Amino acid sequence: ILLLSLVSAPSLQAGDRAKPKPVKKGILLVTFGTSVPEAQEVFDRIDAAVKDRFKGVEVRWAFTAKMIRLKLAKEGKITLSPSLALARMAEDGFTHVAVQSLHVIPGQEFHQMYETVMRFQGMPKGIEKIAVGSPLLAATEDLLRTAEVILANLPPERKKGEAVVLMGHGTHHPANVYYPAMNFIIQKMDPEIILGTVEGYPEINQIKEDLVEKKIKKVWLLPFMSVAGDHALNDMAGEEEDSWKSILTKAGMDCRVVLTGMAAYPRIVEIWLDHLAEALSHLD
Repeated sequence: ILLLSLVSAPSLQAGDRAKPKPVKKGILLVTFGTSVPEAQEVFDRIDAAVKDRFKGVEVRWAFTAKMIRLKLAKEGKITLSPSLALARMAEDGFTHVAVQSLHVIPGQEFHQMYETVMRFQGMPKGIEKIAVGSPLLAATEDLLRTAEVILANLPPERKKGEAVVLMGHGTHHPANVYYPAMNFIIQKMDPEIILGTVEGYPEINQIKEDLVEKKIKKVWLLPFMSVAGDHALNDMAGEEEDSWKSILTKAGMDCRVVLTGMAAYPRIVEIWLDHLAEALSHLD
């Protein structure tokens, strides 16, 4: 009995001393990333919008693209992967974290990020609860809201009969279906707007055929991406013969380029912030 009491006494005393860990909420914004300085300015505005809407909650960032992180590191700019960012947050005492994706669709990048961050939930002495906010396009309402923002921000110089071609990233992931769905919705609002992709469906040759068939002579090229990064600068607006601008110019169309990513529009950012608000509500 004496031996049992000596063994159990310390553990009982330790249990008496144990107190619930105080709740510390945080926000982690996750994007593919960019090395284009002008595009980074868009992230700064998003950061300010998040801090303004969710006052008192600390905001941190993570880039999913390793090549972007390495490129920025050579310039002396240190960015973190989602896993390293969460490890730092756990070390800094965060108990509840809302992770908000700044991706456009729930494709491969989003799902890999989701699997990674959810592994941090419930780790001993780590983050107790994690909630992930949906990317820009998750529900039909998101597509409708996005289409309305695009129509409201078309080039004011555009005239009737001039087409607008939106460049999305595209993916071999099943989530590529969001692009044709978005194309369907936006063409119901304006038949002379076409959404295509770099790495999915529909692709540029199909778009070119549609424009030629409609006898379009002037085209406005805009990125359907968070920021106007490398794809917009090179694949869309570049001078190489395989860029969208070059392909459509060769087909006899006058191409005008607008290098503004969707994250530059406050009403687009609001959609992400609404998804973040929902994720935060799940932490309560």
